[in-house]
Amino acid sequence: MKKYILLTLTLVSLLSNAQTTRKYSNEFMNIGVDAAALGMSNAVVSHTSDVNSGYWNPAGLIALEDNQLALMHSSYFANIANYNYAAFAMPLDDRSAVGISLIRFGVDDILDTTQLIDDQGNINYDRVKLFSTADYGLTFSYARDLPVPGLSYGVNAKVIRRIIGDFASSWGFGLDLGVQFQSENDWKFGIMARDITTTFNAWSIDEEKFEQISGAVEGQNQELPESSEITIPKLQIGMSKQWIFHYDYSLLAALDLNVRFEQNNDIISTSFASVNPALGFEFGYTDLVFLRLGAGNFQNELQFDDSEDLTFQPNFGVGFKYKGIQLDYAFTDIGDQSAALYSNVFSLKLDFSIFR
Repeated sequence: MKKYILLTLTLVSLLSNAQTTRKYSNEFMNIGVDAAALGMSNAVVSHTSDVNSGYWNPAGLIALEDNQLALMHSSYFANIANYNYAAFAMPLDDRSAVGISLIRFGVDDILDTTQLIDDQGNINYDRVKLFSTADYGLTFSYARDLPVPGLSYGVNAKVIRRIIGDFASSWGFGLDLGVQFQSENDWKFGIMARDITTTFNAWSIDEEKFEQISGAVEGQNQELPESSEITIPKLQIGMSKQWIFHYDYSLLAALDLNVRFEQNNDIISTSFASVNPALGFEFGYTDLVFLRLGAGNFQNELQFDDSEDLTFQPNFGVGFKYKGIQLDYAFTDIGDQSAALYSNVFSLKLDFSIFR
């Protein structure tokens, strides 16, 4: 029943936007990867420097010293939807690096009851089938040092594939651009521009299946929807610095500003753009054990009495690293995508230097 309800909501969302080209899509690409980053409320754009930089800021790939592999899994909607991520990156030489990553966000084994009743009006459970709805994001990353000391850039080329059973599917393409700079006093700065060309999705919809579904949802428009949607650009601007105490202890502090070119409930919002800050801390001991804290998603929420309350999302995480193997955990509510109050996220990172 939960999967059927989720399917209905997905289809209603698709069909209710029938008459215009939608400006918001591919939100699954904004959830985030790497439990270490999520534990710091995603405030990592300036200091990310491993295989996960392909997602957060491809310029950070330049810091790789060896090949790396990353994996992550988390579940949403009471474990109905699964979010999986895998990435691989490698240095090409001392001035450039490449990476590839794949994200899948999907709901599997959904009941298709559109053919439950046959032509004679009889209920026939043998006509019920199973299908999946899934979103895929494949990213190719390239990073290179610039002639200016401490300055590097990175580019992402993204291929988006979205599938709703055999009812509808789409292909999308987009580009990201990232820059990082490290000053002489070890302050780090970063900018990540996502979907700089506006990522474009072109949908292909099965007319016969569409008529069956739209007819089954009361009050929905029976005309075919527009077959395109775009993802508007976003900016993530950050700064960070790490301090070392008594050789064994470290503290990393980071501040990011997430900018969307729209007006919404963010703590700073105008008709041109909105800004949402994120603050993250990482306490480390001998580069072996890590404790992470973060606060983000600051919102001015409208109450029933028309007043506004400022809310934010706290995050917590721990990590362990030993001989090139790093296991991270985050306790977080990622973008309010989960039916539970908080989500448990695990990720694994493997540095190939352990094999050498």
